[in-house]
Amino acid sequence: MMFGHSDDWWALLMLPTLLWVLFGPFAMVSLGVWCASAPGRRPRLWSVLVPLIPVLTSAILMIFPLGKWERPRRVDGGLDPPPALDDLLGYLLVYVGGITVLPWLLGYVITRLVRFVRARRRGPAKEPEADAA
Repeated sequence: MMFGHSDDWWALLMLPTLLWVLFGPFAMVSLGVWCASAPGRRPRLWSVLVPLIPVLTSAILMIFPLGKWERPRRVDGGLDPPPALDDLLGYLLVYVGGITVLPWLLGYVITRLVRFVRARRRGPAKEPEADAA
């Protein structure tokens, strides 16, 4: 029991979500730049592991309670989509797409474009001349 209420511990679960909204785009841009400039699995692995906790925490809060996923019946007997479906699609679009994936993609693409333009300005790579022995 925190602050006199029995369910205030849920606020601690929201802390990674709140911090991800504030600092997540900057972290994902830097991870995108790292992935574009360093080869290997390590940068890509960290690009998945870093946003894992805040995104999963917020996804759990979006999905539960399961009662809001019951499909209401129309007058004619058909089923409407669950009312939480629009909320979930908005969450995926804004939180996952806009805060997590889009900054990573921007960092990656801009870094690759800058490296491509710099390589074009330098000209073709010259092969080292073989010394005649």
